[in-house]
Amino acid sequence: MDTKKIKPEITTVTRDLRQFDKDTGNLYQSVVIISKRANQIGQEVKEELNAKLEEFSSSTDNLEEVFENREQIEIAKHYEQLPKPSLIAISEFENNNVYYRIPDTEKDA
Repeated sequence: MDTKKIKPEITTVTRDLRQFDKDTGNLYQSVVIISKRANQIGQEVKEELNAKLEEFSSSTDNLEEVFENREQIEIAKHYEQLPKPSLIAISEFENNNVYYRIPDTEKDA
């Protein structure tokens, strides 16, 4: 996942709720869209982290190797410093970078 092109806020930000429903017309639909996107982002990050950590796993790890593995610690620190998936999803939604469709309205069209 390329989070470098996305610049979400790292800290808590007060947001205008009226901005969230301007595209969907419904605040709750917007929140559902953002939460589903946050779940997708969280899953992508988890899979990416597990893939990177899989390189370090071996069946014969002893206690000394676990404590000495600095690369693994650096990878963990990097992922801890990433913005939360919900903040990334909100940023994407605000910048119209989230594709969504609402099936009920498509049947009427």
